[in-house]
Amino acid sequence: MTTDDIQELLATSDRMVEATTTGFHRYLAAQIDWRDRLVCIEGARGTGKSTLMRQRIKETFGLAGRAVYVSLDDLWFSNHRVKDAVAWFDSHGYTHLFMDEVHQVENWQTLVKNLYDQFPSLNIVYSGSSLLKLGKGKGDLSRRLATYAMKGLSFREFLAFEGVLDIPPVDFGKLLSGHRKIAADIVGKVKILPLFERYLREGYYPFYKEVHALYHSRIMEAVNKALETDWPAVADVSVSTVRRAKRMLAVLAASVPQQPNMARLYRELDTDRNTGIKILEALSRSGLLALLQGDGATLKNLSKPEKIYCENTNLMYALVPRIDKGTARETFFLNQLSKDHGVSYSGTGDFLVDGKYVFEVGGAGKGFKQIKDVPNSYVANDDTEIGIGKKIPLWMFGLLY
Repeated sequence: MTTDDIQELLATSDRMVEATTTGFHRYLAAQIDWRDRLVCIEGARGTGKSTLMRQRIKETFGLAGRAVYVSLDDLWFSNHRVKDAVAWFDSHGYTHLFMDEVHQVENWQTLVKNLYDQFPSLNIVYSGSSLLKLGKGKGDLSRRLATYAMKGLSFREFLAFEGVLDIPPVDFGKLLSGHRKIAADIVGKVKILPLFERYLREGYYPFYKEVHALYHSRIMEAVNKALETDWPAVADVSVSTVRRAKRMLAVLAASVPQQPNMARLYRELDTDRNTGIKILEALSRSGLLALLQGDGATLKNLSKPEKIYCENTNLMYALVPRIDKGTARETFFLNQLSKDHGVSYSGTGDFLVDGKYVFEVGGAGKGFKQIKDVPNSYVANDDTEIGIGKKIPLWMFGLLY
């Protein structure tokens, strides 16, 4: 590998790093221990992994010739070996390698392991958008690897990204006990409910600012790639099974929140139980569905989840033109809480959080009728600016990360 060969790759890295803005940072930037020699940043397409890596280079290394960003789906790699490029970086004083779209390389886990073992002076950060491929390949790297998961924008991050309000994450315990004062401080500065309604439709994936009217189409492109490309790459699935998976997503996006009748769902999809379970597992591991189990259950028991949700509300709006508002409320609550808290099905309320707190989720008029005698019970009310007592505005659960 000569210097002339590598110049195109270096020029691309410099150009992309220079073009990256640093005015807004995702929550994960402050949580990663960048001292680790091997770091994996995983997450669904469009959550901001690439930007996070380029921000790290720009703010820490600049163009000093110590860090380089490469995307392994670059056409440059169709005529050059990744390992040869890395050897050149190492021999020319580079100390940090940031590799994007690593799942595009066949046997990528072997490649990463070899790079880690054979270039001990190099710190490697890699990411990929195929959760199915990354999940399948991490086993061989587990002893060496520090893994971080990137979710989409929280409502708090959305407010900062829009330049409306920049506040630190709110502690869950402080939210439960001091939500009224926190809400009063915020609604005194901004009209929060219209912003919340917009976030539910188009605020979860940071690329909403780039594509505007085509935002939901871009989400569907990501869904299609996950099911049509990523899934068949790790499992033996037919075209008809992929079609059924898309149909299942649409059916669940339009349904009201209730305990699913799995037999009826499989009949509607014209499939059997085994194939239906395979579809559920793939949609869950792709980051497209969230399966709510009873307290203590795991994803190993997929045959009958208590409830099934789309992973986020933006995905729901992309899948179907009209959605049930109650489903959107519960989807938002589960999505925002599940990042740092254990959320399971509650037989008395809608959700059990951390095995202790019971929540009912509903509109402004939702009360405690169903959970009036349940200890540590709360109501998350939509269409409400400021709550009172154990009635907390739903939007506030988007301030946790």
